[in-house]
Amino acid sequence: MTRTQQILFIQGGGASVHDEWDDKLVSSLSRELRGEYEVRYPRMPDEDDPSYARWSPVIRREMADLEDGAVVVGHSVGGTILIHVLGEQPPQRRLAAIVLIAAPFVGAGGWPGDEFELPGDLGARLPHGARVYVFHGLEDETAPSAHAELFGRVIPQAQVHRLPGRDHQLNNDLSEVAMAISPV
Repeated sequence: MTRTQQILFIQGGGASVHDEWDDKLVSSLSRELRGEYEVRYPRMPDEDDPSYARWSPVIRREMADLEDGAVVVGHSVGGTILIHVLGEQPPQRRLAAIVLIAAPFVGAGGWPGDEFELPGDLGARLPHGARVYVFHGLEDETAPSAHAELFGRVIPQAQVHRLPGRDHQLNNDLSEVAMAISPV
């Protein structure tokens, strides 16, 4: 019996984001993957006021329940917190891929950080062997699309995808994300 590969999707921050915004991203991803993956979508605590202190323990707990070969996806600030968690303490399980969607870069050249700044050697701190993808819409009015390039600098192994005509939610279309994480 073949196990279904798992995806852990970490939402962005803001009032009602889990139920009114990022649920559309999860639906798009699930639809594009044709049910071949089990997509886990936990509600983050105090979603309207995201913080590393509150979200990182939840992300670590969720990752501890994943099987080897899982994919982790983070949208917006959820992606920023997720990548910091991974760089600070890689999970026990092997990850197949790490995907950031419209994630703001916190650190030199990006946004200032109250709780942390992403290190310049972030790529070296990430789980070995995990593919890394950064997706960012060029029409994003929330997190500047230039932040994708900043992630590319500190994660040299990342494949950066800057998508023309796409907003912060990638127009609720994660077809490119699905193609990147699906086995060829």
